[in-house]
Amino acid sequence: MELWYTEEHTKNVRFSIKVDQHLYSMQSEFQRIDIMESYEFGRFLTLDGSMMLTEKDEFIYHEMMVHIPMATHPRIQKVLVIGGGDGGAVRELCRYPHITEIDLVEIDEMVVEACKQYLQKTACALDDSRVHIYYEDGLKFIRRMKNHYDLIIVDSTDPFGPGEGLFTREFYGNCYKALTEQGILVNQHASPYYSTYAQSLQKAHERIKGCFPITKLYSAQIPTYPAGNWVFGFASKLFDPIKDLDTGAWEDLGIETQYYNTDIHKGCFALPNYIKQLLVK
Repeated sequence: MELWYTEEHTKNVRFSIKVDQHLYSMQSEFQRIDIMESYEFGRFLTLDGSMMLTEKDEFIYHEMMVHIPMATHPRIQKVLVIGGGDGGAVRELCRYPHITEIDLVEIDEMVVEACKQYLQKTACALDDSRVHIYYEDGLKFIRRMKNHYDLIIVDSTDPFGPGEGLFTREFYGNCYKALTEQGILVNQHASPYYSTYAQSLQKAHERIKGCFPITKLYSAQIPTYPAGNWVFGFASKLFDPIKDLDTGAWEDLGIETQYYNTDIHKGCFALPNYIKQLLVK
């Protein structure tokens, strides 16, 4: 008997992966959590039936979330990660010795525990002494913070269910207040290709533009995400991710990556016309 995981990207498009074993399945207070072992992509995590990561291609997403801002602002010390209970973003941040504080705010403790048990490849740095995990709503957490973080990474699910509140104007405004005067916000903007996702991208970009003086989008190719093309948002009070990139300083750190490099950094902000047209009202 063959076992397949199938995700509906639209009413007319489905994505399937052949599964070897279903390792974990639990319903938390917030969502259904599943971890499966596949033949092609290794272990993978789904929340409410939507793909969050696979062991084979997660490095693309996490490297692009973390190294873009870190190469732009080399003096980042205090970082907040909202969502990201799988630990992939935290793992990449922990590769920087000058970071002194990493706060991870994850609403669902069961996600973290499941990933620690079954996805050690991403969860391997969650016990680093610089990491502090808060199991609470990111919306409520960010309201309490002011002028504290150099970088905020919003590693959320898509703007549906538990992650919906992390795409509001109020949330982005509170992120602005929680950042220092040189602070940077990075968040995932989903796929620009299918209409439902594209509309969410448009709304998020407009709301962030209303809060930050510098806003840009960049993209990466992630095979297991809808349409294989994923967009991220970069917003800053001071730093431009292209003009302020210090190639030499980042390369001197000697961080070995599988996807990110400083040439990718420069090129990923060059957007195809169909994405540019989404941003024009």
